[in-house]
Amino acid sequence: MGHARFHGHQDMYTNSPDNRYGSLAAEIYDIDKPFGKLPDTAFYRDALKGLDGPILEPACGSGRTLVPLAEAGHEMWGFDTSAEMLAQAEPRCAKAGVRARLSQQGWSDFTYDQRFSAIILPVASFTLIEDADTAFGVLARFYAALSPGGLLLIDLTPLSTLAPVEDDRRSWVAENGDLLTLHAVRTGTDWTKQAFRLSVRYERWRENRLVAAELEPMVMRQWGIEEFRMALERAGFTDARCHGDYKRGEPPEAGTHMVTWEARKPA
Repeated sequence: MGHARFHGHQDMYTNSPDNRYGSLAAEIYDIDKPFGKLPDTAFYRDALKGLDGPILEPACGSGRTLVPLAEAGHEMWGFDTSAEMLAQAEPRCAKAGVRARLSQQGWSDFTYDQRFSAIILPVASFTLIEDADTAFGVLARFYAALSPGGLLLIDLTPLSTLAPVEDDRRSWVAENGDLLTLHAVRTGTDWTKQAFRLSVRYERWRENRLVAAELEPMVMRQWGIEEFRMALERAGFTDARCHGDYKRGEPPEAGTHMVTWEARKPA
């Protein structure tokens, strides 16, 4: 597969499907999650050290994790549903002087002609799959896409994330001086499905005038520890274990913010 190119678009106001990540969301994502500065990057680099063969990152976004791993010498492949996020990833690869094989694909229909030594999903991107049955199917696809003995690494936020929270209001200054703002509102929680819905509004202000806005509805499904262990076993994975807050070998506990699962396809 070649190194694909993707081009975003500038809509004045977008009312989009769930979990779309438009152009403003992609720009703010890179500012909010700077390359190599969050603890997950070091954790994944260490966990994959010495691994040979291609690595796949579903929901690779703008390449925040993919690029540092490529810089570490890994052969990186990635896909994402958002053309706007992928449009950020390619110049990131070029600037870093690395090559990655990128494509626009979805969770339930991604396909490759080869198998991977590892599949990674940092910062809880797997929670964007809101339906449990769909998630089970995606895990089965991951299993099929791995080589025998292949490694699966998945970050998940804990069930405590379902608890009610205050609105999220943040702002940043872009490189050109524009003010970028985010306002996220929890619009509903489905306790039986272990999912919550957000309405996230992104805005760009220039000289005190609103010049662009995007409304991004989002849905995220949370997983219990034993529930996800059984989901991995159902897909065929073995040796499943989890780490709390990117501390390798330390299990999650009360107050843990991120749970990283590690499992293998039998050799």
